[in-house]
Amino acid sequence: MKKRESMPKSSSPEVQEKLPRNLGLWGVWMLVVNGLIGAGIFGLPSGAARLAGEYSVFVYAFCALLMLPVILCFAELGSYFKGTGGPIKYGKLAFGSFIGFQGGWLYYLARLISFAANTVLLTDSIGYFLPVAAEGYGRLISLAITCGALSLINILGSVESIRSMTLFTIIKFSVLIGLVFGGFILLGPEVLPNFGSPLPDGSNLGAAALLLIYAFVGFEGAVVPAGEAKRPERDMPLGLILGLVIVAVLYMLIQLVTQAAVPDLATSSTPLLDASSSLFGSAGAVILMIGVATSVIANLIGSMFSATRITYALSLEKSLPEWFGTVHEKYLTPANSVLFFGMVAFALAAFGTFTFLAAMTVLSRLFLFMMSCAAIPVLRPRFKDQSPFILKGGILIPILGILACLWLMIQVSWTSVWLTAVLIIIGSILYWLGKRQHKVV
Repeated sequence: MKKRESMPKSSSPEVQEKLPRNLGLWGVWMLVVNGLIGAGIFGLPSGAARLAGEYSVFVYAFCALLMLPVILCFAELGSYFKGTGGPIKYGKLAFGSFIGFQGGWLYYLARLISFAANTVLLTDSIGYFLPVAAEGYGRLISLAITCGALSLINILGSVESIRSMTLFTIIKFSVLIGLVFGGFILLGPEVLPNFGSPLPDGSNLGAAALLLIYAFVGFEGAVVPAGEAKRPERDMPLGLILGLVIVAVLYMLIQLVTQAAVPDLATSSTPLLDASSSLFGSAGAVILMIGVATSVIANLIGSMFSATRITYALSLEKSLPEWFGTVHEKYLTPANSVLFFGMVAFALAAFGTFTFLAAMTVLSRLFLFMMSCAAIPVLRPRFKDQSPFILKGGILIPILGILACLWLMIQVSWTSVWLTAVLIIIGSILYWLGKRQHKVV
């Protein structure tokens, strides 16, 4: 039996945690790419083609550049801290415990709701092969098995979670890369557009950017489990930057192949499935469906792994009851936080209420991104002599990150605004109750 790595000894509060440091660069990178590549890329190419036509490939590059300053800010912040919590720590140290709590709270809700949505998508994918699993009681059983199995994997330990994620990541990348290579081989020069059509108008390009930005969020989950990383000061920045570059290139290649393989791509509801079927026949469609299922599973494992560390960290910060901070004696994982996440996610998926709340997840993430970018000028003077990764150009990159988030906020609906406002109020009440409970104790 492999011996778990012992915790470093220090008087710093950041290392007084019971979670073992098992995450290396590979584990951090996988959390990044599986946060970015979920279910979105399997449906986004048609919307991109509808709004931006053959120029849609450049919109992916634009979105990557739009998120680059935000990711660079997270990379610098990730190099500062060696404890679990990510945005909670950034917000608390820079702006106080209330802002830190709200950052963690909004991140947790966004992950929880998207986890429930992707669980339903996975159940629908299973229903493609086994219809009974996606209907009536069969659907509830499928959702319960999915949430239960993923909870068990996360309780068994970070090593087991990363091993499971590795398997599904390899399958997912094999399917997507196979689609790209197959397209280039079978279609040849036809893959490359001639850009003979007129440029779309500005409103369509803006709408396309807002649509595709969904495929570039989720990376923030990688910085949350810094307390389980072996060398967070090096692995967090490197994992974030490598993840963005590789995923952006893969997205662009997928868009090129898909628009060449599917002439009516703009009207397709299953663009990658149609492309795979066009290139490889019915067998290609089945393989692509396996890719969808493995992509969602890997995303779910990463989401649960990161989000459950938020409630664990909030408990250590005395903003949530101590129950959430309980660590399993044998497996050294935040077992209670995992169980709570799994049960609530099942309830959301079973009753379907998450579909209405899903609109606010992007806005809550944008608030989180802005808070983190704004934390750089405040925290850098404290950590610049300790961190190996300090951004050049003073505060230019954090400002660019904030401006990118503000531009994206202008594009969201009023539904997202009021839903996010309601959840911030709920979070404020929970924060007040948690602080009051700890004062009484």
